[in-house]
Amino acid sequence: MTVDTITSRLLAEHGRTYAEEAGITLRDKPSPLYRLLVLTVLCSIRISAETATKAARELSAAGYRTPRAMADSSWQDRVDALGRAHYVRYDESTATALGEGAELLLDRWHGDLRRLRDEADGDPGSLRELLQEVPRIGPVGADIFCREVQTVWPWLRPYFDERACGAAEELGLPHTPRGLGGLVPPKDHARLAAALVRVSLSKGALEELQAA
Repeated sequence: MTVDTITSRLLAEHGRTYAEEAGITLRDKPSPLYRLLVLTVLCSIRISAETATKAARELSAAGYRTPRAMADSSWQDRVDALGRAHYVRYDESTATALGEGAELLLDRWHGDLRRLRDEADGDPGSLRELLQEVPRIGPVGADIFCREVQTVWPWLRPYFDERACGAAEELGLPHTPRGLGGLVPPKDHARLAAALVRVSLSKGALEELQAA
């Protein structure tokens, strides 16, 4: 297959962002940005993306869509919401991390991740470092957030991390952020990044594309 054909198939078959899967309509507003951060925290341990996105939906349905709402919730209520999504083994530690993270956001950035963005001052590296101050988020989590948030923070584009670039290389695609960014319109950078990550996590999907 040609590069264009592989790219089209990636978007068509795997190009759903994790935010979309979690029911988050991303906008450059405090609540959806915070919900993306919560999803990032949930994805930042060894647990399936499907379980993490279900847990994000449960927390949102429980009303924890802002740092204030999360901070005001009880630890047990957070544990119960995670349990309904079968987010097991890590439910108690994650409930703690979510509470501490909400307090940090309120204290340092007044509950608005756009203030964190402004502190990064257009530097992706600084943004990643600031994100890692949030409990549970490490380098992998920072990449997850940046891959997804480039939908509404255009200055981050094109953002393709090592996992996405590695999958692209295996598929014979350009495997640098700039090269991958040139394959699709900027508005689709997050979708292509998500598709590459999804394929990298599914041996069958990767092999199917390689064999086509």
